[in-house]
Amino acid sequence: MLNKYFRIIVGIMVLLSVVLTVYVNQNWMWFTVFIGVNLIQSAFTKWCLLETILMKLGVKKDTGSCSSC
Repeated sequence: MLNKYFRIIVGIMVLLSVVLTVYVNQNWMWFTVFIGVNLIQSAFTKWCLLETILMKLGVKKDTGSCSSC
């Protein structure tokens, strides 16, 4: 369940930052860069702030394989 919420939230954040970049100000592109850097960092460190926040909100961590994704 955590993986599903994570993907939905990150996808919304990326799309939102692109819309804000196009319609508000080009500096919103830095938000997209931040998201990308955070994803790369979490791949190496196995730690992600969004995952920690979701777990504290009560979202259950995924068990098993990714076949249910």
